[in-house]
Amino acid sequence: MKRRTFLGGALALGAVGRADAFEVLARSARPPRKPEDALARGAPAASDLIAAAGLGGHVSAVVADARTGAVLEAVNPLRALPPASVLKAVTALYAIETLGPDHAFRTRLCATGPVEGGVLRGDLALLGGGDPSLDTDGLYAMAAAAKAAGVTAIEGELLVSPGPQPTLPRIDPAQPPHVGYNPAVSGLNLNFNRVHFGWERRDGDYRVTMDARTERFRPDVASARMAVADRSLPVYTYASDGAVDRWTVARAQLGGAGARWLPVRNPLVYAGDVMRTMLRSHGIAVGPARVVADAPAGRVVAEQDGAPLARVAAGMLRYSTNITAECLGLAATRARGGSTVTLAASGDAMAGWLGARAGVGRAAFDDHSGLNGTSRLSASDMVRVLCAPEAERVLRPILRDRVVQEGREPFMAVAKTGTLNFASGLAGYFDARSGRTLAFAVFAADPPRREALPVGERERPAGGQAWGLRARNLQHELMARWWDVHA
Repeated sequence: MKRRTFLGGALALGAVGRADAFEVLARSARPPRKPEDALARGAPAASDLIAAAGLGGHVSAVVADARTGAVLEAVNPLRALPPASVLKAVTALYAIETLGPDHAFRTRLCATGPVEGGVLRGDLALLGGGDPSLDTDGLYAMAAAAKAAGVTAIEGELLVSPGPQPTLPRIDPAQPPHVGYNPAVSGLNLNFNRVHFGWERRDGDYRVTMDARTERFRPDVASARMAVADRSLPVYTYASDGAVDRWTVARAQLGGAGARWLPVRNPLVYAGDVMRTMLRSHGIAVGPARVVADAPAGRVVAEQDGAPLARVAAGMLRYSTNITAECLGLAATRARGGSTVTLAASGDAMAGWLGARAGVGRAAFDDHSGLNGTSRLSASDMVRVLCAPEAERVLRPILRDRVVQEGREPFMAVAKTGTLNFASGLAGYFDARSGRTLAFAVFAADPPRREALPVGERERPAGGQAWGLRARNLQHELMARWWDVHA
């Protein structure tokens, strides 16, 4: 500022009274400071966001300070709704705290007799350990280890035993029979208990394949068979004679070529089928596998360990694999002495643990994956889980990173999504604009609309995709509000 300008301004102020001077200052070009709650007052109300989403049914939403557990905002906090796959975050905490982050599921290959001149004078038994990530590559490695141990022929049989875990034919009996995310659960779970179905039109007819493929191998299987039927609907039918999964597919639905994963309902037979092929690929001839309930005693000739539990849980949360959640939950319940006869019994055990662990008393779980839409959890109780002592330390590193792009600017969160027909959830952690760490949960569901769906329409119901998109948009809009206002 020039000296002349400064002096002129000073003289002008001196010529007026104090009140007039303050009036001049009040009219200066510098804007007044905004009140500290300006962002909060300018953000849309949570109730307005929920109303604008037009979901019908119910919404339960809670956000809290992750360090203290103090609830900062809540809408219908006690409304218990289907958590869908958000339940997998609870299961991850349950399994890691029960079994330990370094726990590894072990699958074994045992010989019941001595090896003489390369011939096993007894049976070779494949014994399950509940590994949810066992694949064809793993069975190939075990067959190679058996050969390295000197086995070139087997005098007895190839036996298959599930170990202590009973075989459950499906996770949710209310799902369509052909969806690959609803397989059997057992002590032996090969390729997530799925079989790869492929088809190709050739010379006016179809060539179909059923195999246990991985990146390295594509062995055909005899334990699952497909026939093309001259019809338009239903797309698939399923039947079992106890040893073979028998499928048919409507010719009118196939088109030129394609592929999809189908669920395995006889997982022990499936694993034995592929194990036999892997042994034969190493020159070890053996007849068809036979399933036995009790694991025979014998000498271990090969074993395959799964990845550490923390890594398995991270993969489960990233890809939302239902069978992994069930295997982890069942193993944790068994380790605690609970019942694993059914998924609902094990789910009850997990709900009881949660009550003691986080003060949650209203949860009801019929499985560990959230696939069964009859499980119930409120947003308030989910936030209690996230804010429980040590929960953030366990869960935050294994939850999936997500970018939230609603609001003024994008920000990062770590969270687990959950999606069923007309049910959607999201829960996790993020740091607000101020740096404050928040724990949140948003559940939305329209149970009457969901329950009215016929089984044949549950894979892709009319209106389901649009409803799910509105629910996900609402979740992000609520998070954007919380990011702005909760400083």
